[in-house]
Amino acid sequence: MQPLPPPPRNSRENALFAEAMKYRWAIHTLNRPEQRLPAEDWRTWLYLAGRGAGKTRAGAEAVRHWAESGAVHRIHLIAPTAADIRDTMIDGPSGILACCPPDNRPIYTPSTRRLTWPNGCMALLFSAEEPERLRGPQCEKLWADEAAAWRRPETWDMAMFGLRMGRNPQAIVTTTPKPIKLIKELLANPTTITTRGTTYDNRENLASQFLEQIITKYEGTRLGRQELLAEILDDNPNALWKRAWIEAARVAAAPVQLTSIVVGVDPAVSNTVDSDLIGIVVAGKDVRGEYYVLDDRTRRGTPHQWALEAVATYRRWQANTIIAEINNGGDMVEHTIHTEDKAVPVKKVHASRGKSVRAEPISMLYEQGHVHHVGFFPELEDQLCDWDPSSTNAKSPDRMDALVWALTELTKPSTDFQPGPFHAIGAW
Repeated sequence: MQPLPPPPRNSRENALFAEAMKYRWAIHTLNRPEQRLPAEDWRTWLYLAGRGAGKTRAGAEAVRHWAESGAVHRIHLIAPTAADIRDTMIDGPSGILACCPPDNRPIYTPSTRRLTWPNGCMALLFSAEEPERLRGPQCEKLWADEAAAWRRPETWDMAMFGLRMGRNPQAIVTTTPKPIKLIKELLANPTTITTRGTTYDNRENLASQFLEQIITKYEGTRLGRQELLAEILDDNPNALWKRAWIEAARVAAAPVQLTSIVVGVDPAVSNTVDSDLIGIVVAGKDVRGEYYVLDDRTRRGTPHQWALEAVATYRRWQANTIIAEINNGGDMVEHTIHTEDKAVPVKKVHASRGKSVRAEPISMLYEQGHVHHVGFFPELEDQLCDWDPSSTNAKSPDRMDALVWALTELTKPSTDFQPGPFHAIGAW
C-alpha cells in the first residue's frame, strides 16, 4: 500500500487530501468489515447480501486489489447479462472504474470485452447468457456478480474449468440469495467462506427515497426477507409450484424440432414506476406432448415498448401466434401489437376464471414432470414458487400469467402443427 498523503495545511491541500483518501478503501469511511476480502484460506468467497448492501463495491474493490498487487495477471468478470457487466460491474457508481484512482485506472475496451490496467493485468468480461464463451480462457481470479440470477446454470461450471492459473485460484460471488442449487452447493462446500449482509447495513449510504419507498413497501414480506435481509427462503408452502419440480425437469436445450411455439402476453393496466410488469413468456411443445419454457422477455414499458418486445420475441422464436389476455385492454391489446406488425397473428383470451383455477392444470403438468425449463429463469421461477393464491394482498403474477396463457394454449389440440423446418430450433 502506498503511504498516506501528508495532512492538509490549506484549502487546496485539503481538497487534494480528500481526493486521495477517496481511493483508500482500507480506511475509507464507507468500508465495513464484511466488505473486505476474508483473511482465511478460501477457494470461494460467497457474499450474500440484500439490495443496496454494498456487494458491488466489495467485488470491485477486491478486483482492484488483485490487479494492483502485481501478482495477478488474468481475472474473469461474469454478470447475468452483458448490460449488467457494463452498467454495474464496470461503469456503475460502485463499479471498478469508479473505485480506481485516475492515475491507475484500467482502460475499458468494450469491443474486446476487457479491462487493462497500466501494469498489464487484464480482466476479461463474460455474460452468463453465453457460457460457451468461457470455454478456453483461463484465469487466476474471478468475480461472479448476482450469480443467483444467472439464466444459464452451466455458466458456473464453465467458469470453474477456467479458474486454473496461478498458485491460489479464487472466486468471489456477490449476490442476493435465492434457494437455487448453485447457492446451496456453494454454502455446503468446505472451501467456501460465506459473508452475509442486509440492506440495513448500508443505510447511511442509501437514498432516503429508496428507504422510504422500497423498504417501507417490502419490509416484513417474503420478498423483503429475501431481497432486503438476504434470507434464503424455501418455497411458499401455499404456492402452486415447487422448485423441486422445476429442477427435476430442467433441460439445457429444447428438442431440435417443436410442433408449435407460442408467446404468452399479460399486459399491464398502466405504465408507471409502480405498474405491474408486462409478462412476455415463450413456450413450445414437442411431438411427444412435452412442454418447454423457452424464454422470458417480461418487461415494464409503454404499450409501444412492450408491443415491440412481443413482436420481436415472436419473430426471434418463429412462433405460431401471440396469446394475449384482453381483460385489461380489450381490443386495444391486439391493436397495439398490430400497430407494430399487422402480419403477426394474435389470439385474444379472456380471464373468465380466477388465476388459481387457470393455473392449477399447468401446475399439475409441472408436478408430473411434463414441463421443462430450458435453462434458468430466476424471476419467473421465484414468482411461481412464491405466489400464494389464497393471499388477497399478493402482487399480480405477471410472468406466471403469461406462462399459464402460453402453456394452456399449447395443451389444446387445435395448436398442434405438423413438425417442420419452421420450428427447427437452432436453425437460426
